[in-house]
Amino acid sequence: MHKLLTDDPGRKMMLLGNEAIARGAIEAGVAVATTYPGTPSSEISFNLFQMSQESDLYFEYSTNEKVALEVAAAAANAGVRAFCMMKHVGMNVAADALMTLAYVGTKAGLVVLTADDPFLFSSQNEQDNRYYGKLSGLPVLEPSSTDEAREMLIYAFDLSEQLQEPVIFRTTTRINHSSGEVTLGAITPPLTHGDFAKDPMNYVTVPAVSRQLHVKLLKNYAKALELSEGSTYNIVSGQGSGGIICNGVSYNYVLDAVDDLDIADRVKVLRMGFSHPMPAGRIKDFLKTCDKVLIVEEGEPVMEEAVKALAQEAGLTLPICGKRDDLFSRLYEFDPGMVRRCLARYFDVAYTPPVAVDTSDVPELPMRPPNLCAGCSHRATYLEVRKAADALDMETIYPTDIGCYTLGLLPPLSMADFLICMGSSVGTACGFSKVTGKKVIGFIGDSTFFHSGIPGLINAVFNRHNYTLVILDNGITAMTGHQPNPGVDMSVFNLEGYGRISIEKVVRALGVDHVTVIKPYKVNKSIQAIQEALQFEGVSVIISEEPCALFAQSYKLRKKRAFFISEACKNHRDCIDQLACPAFYIEAERVKIDAAACIGCAVCAQICPENAIRPVKAAG
Repeated sequence: MHKLLTDDPGRKMMLLGNEAIARGAIEAGVAVATTYPGTPSSEISFNLFQMSQESDLYFEYSTNEKVALEVAAAAANAGVRAFCMMKHVGMNVAADALMTLAYVGTKAGLVVLTADDPFLFSSQNEQDNRYYGKLSGLPVLEPSSTDEAREMLIYAFDLSEQLQEPVIFRTTTRINHSSGEVTLGAITPPLTHGDFAKDPMNYVTVPAVSRQLHVKLLKNYAKALELSEGSTYNIVSGQGSGGIICNGVSYNYVLDAVDDLDIADRVKVLRMGFSHPMPAGRIKDFLKTCDKVLIVEEGEPVMEEAVKALAQEAGLTLPICGKRDDLFSRLYEFDPGMVRRCLARYFDVAYTPPVAVDTSDVPELPMRPPNLCAGCSHRATYLEVRKAADALDMETIYPTDIGCYTLGLLPPLSMADFLICMGSSVGTACGFSKVTGKKVIGFIGDSTFFHSGIPGLINAVFNRHNYTLVILDNGITAMTGHQPNPGVDMSVFNLEGYGRISIEKVVRALGVDHVTVIKPYKVNKSIQAIQEALQFEGVSVIISEEPCALFAQSYKLRKKRAFFISEACKNHRDCIDQLACPAFYIEAERVKIDAAACIGCAVCAQICPENAIRPVKAAG
């Protein structure tokens, strides 16, 4: 049995934040859970996926976040609790549905989790999704600890049903990926079957209907504001004339700093857990007891701007600061030391930072930049595309996309020139090809192609653009942890009842006249096929098919074999200079292969000018 299905209320477990959130969903009686995988939210969906195999929970990896929210919205409006989760940039994809769903509302509880990523650990931006609460008019809840994440998620479903609106549940990487002690609550059996009562004048959002629904949304917003005023998740602690307003993980840093600086008698703290709508009355009352206030919030000055506006309404002139050159930045994550320094500076507390440990005699840790795995088929494809383009003397532009293959950016591959968002390689390739006169070669992964690449390809065919799209089909959604996508053979997971979409058939059905399927581990044959595609006038598509090396190894989809470099090597180093597989290393000025890392793709052996790279079995 999955550990998160343990029905033992009161039992304590050490859980990752994302595990605690998944457990909270089970305790809340969620019947339908939907997602498109994205770090830092991936472990929530993975645990729910696993639990769905042992329970009545329906879980799906949806095609993209918009579809995930639409599935969840329909389920919730048919009377069953639904949970939709995504990373912060996924909310941009879901926003088209979210904005109008706020008008329509829900019948059963619907929680939309957004996992924000300060410091961009695995993302292309640091956007602060609290703004989606303001934009949509929906409530926003923000937990500050692992156990609170579990508990607050349950409340989020109750709140959603009370308001008959979706609730936005905002986490950040530090909440998602920190571990803590969690006290299990009772599991609520889910209501798995619902019914939909037709009511088109409230559900079909033509202008005449939406005008009235907007009125309803504003009334619900007023109810949410009232609930925020009295919420137990908006906590005041401490005493003194100094004030601190904070949220999320920053609350923990503030409490530690107050204790470390010994200023509990000088400052009081207002933690915002029900952070939108901001409880205006409670904040004004708090401000009236302070002579100065510091706002501690990662990301954008969302609370700071609101608090300053409320102070103006109340006729208060006390200093209110947060984002300032000598205080907090809008950039990256906070940490306890930063918060401690800023509190000391703002409240004029004598503070001497602890002396750093002398590490001058400790060797520096070697840099370990992100890299494509040993034997990754993307590396082979990039090498082959470059060789094909160079042989044709083409000046190229390489729009790329979101996935492992984005690491083609790094030398010596250097196969990424432009990236905005999921699916953007297909659309931006159209623009580059139209105005530059250069050969444009776009790259997109299989999961990303299903997510948002298809519309761009339709656009390219319809408008008769001239470029080549390379679809890197490694048979799984690899970057976020090997989740399935519509092109995956689910029998690999011993699961039945799923369909499987052929990328080649989709591409041909869209009207692409030149479609080529290559096996990137076959270097020369692939280069020849790529050259033909690059010379085609119009839209050409190359589908590069080879399972993700790690996925194939985990599920024994291919037999592992190692290669070694024989005495025939003349030390040309083409293997390193062109391919740079991490299985290579240098010893005594000679190139070696780490047999434990090598998977035996043989790509390096095919580009070695003196055929010096051979299978280990041939060593004797």
